Amino acid sequence: MNNYIPANKKTMYFIGVTTAKSSIMKVFPKWMDHLGIDANIVGFDFVQHDLSKRYREAVDFIKHDPLSLGALVTTHKIDLYHACKDMFEGSGEYAQLLGEASSISKRGGELWAHAKDPITSGLALEAFIPKNHWSSTGSSLLILGAGGSSLALTLYLINKAKKTNDVPKKIIVTNRSEPRLKEMQSVHSSLSFPFEIEYNLCPEAENNDAIINKLPAGSLVINATGLGKDSPGSPLTDAAVFPENGYVWEFNYRGDLVFLDQAEKQQQEKNLSIEDGWVYFVHGWTRVIAEVFHIDIPTEGPEFEKISEIALGVRT
Repeated sequence: MNNYIPANKKTMYFIGVTTAKSSIMKVFPKWMDHLGIDANIVGFDFVQHDLSKRYREAVDFIKHDPLSLGALVTTHKIDLYHACKDMFEGSGEYAQLLGEASSISKRGGELWAHAKDPITSGLALEAFIPKNHWSSTGSSLLILGAGGSSLALTLYLINKAKKTNDVPKKIIVTNRSEPRLKEMQSVHSSLSFPFEIEYNLCPEAENNDAIINKLPAGSLVINATGLGKDSPGSPLTDAAVFPENGYVWEFNYRGDLVFLDQAEKQQQEKNLSIEDGWVYFVHGWTRVIAEVFHIDIPTEGPEFEKISEIALGVRT
């Protein structure tokens, strides 16, 4: 049970599962010192798919406590938004489209929900995948997991495709249960996009193996399931074969990260480029901090590099 104690100074909250283990608890004070802001961070832990009333209690507390300025939400983005939608005076375009809230902030007397992942996942992706990779290779993207982060990344690529052909030729999404796949399909059905999207129900890791084993060279494989962090294990078995000259992205940066270990065992043989979730972490937090404290934080250049350097200095 979380204890909702009124803040005695500017406070931002982290709504997650095991917030005390996150590097942000050490990074945040360093960032605040650098930005010249006197503020605290407090973690609220919930079990996955927690009771609606518990999400509502947290949001109600933030809404009515004067020095509680907002929150970053992980894992619970969809569940919290669905439970608390009526409590927000405003919701950003992506929050409405994706049905999730990764950012809670205040504008005057109003509480706002935003979904930052279409922005932050895109920033992290572009920092990892070489320019013109997709257009020059015609490779595919496999996303293991159909939650909010996965949906957000597809939305980023759909928007990017309006400006360039440097997007995957095909996007394949898998998930262990059907509801999340149907939710994604429902959002996609209202949009137009120039690439194929395939949805696969894969209740067992062996089902994912069968898909990854057929990917063309140069394809990107993402673990967006939470397995390896929020829950033990990997969405793949050790028998899975990563694509030649492929790219591998683990959305998480902490935990057992079995998926990352599986990729590293094949890195040399398959010439894999491997990325964990650290850059995603930095972009994710800085975008929400900018929203909560109403400040400008660059997404590239010397100032962003300094912020990244500060975070890396205390990474756990």
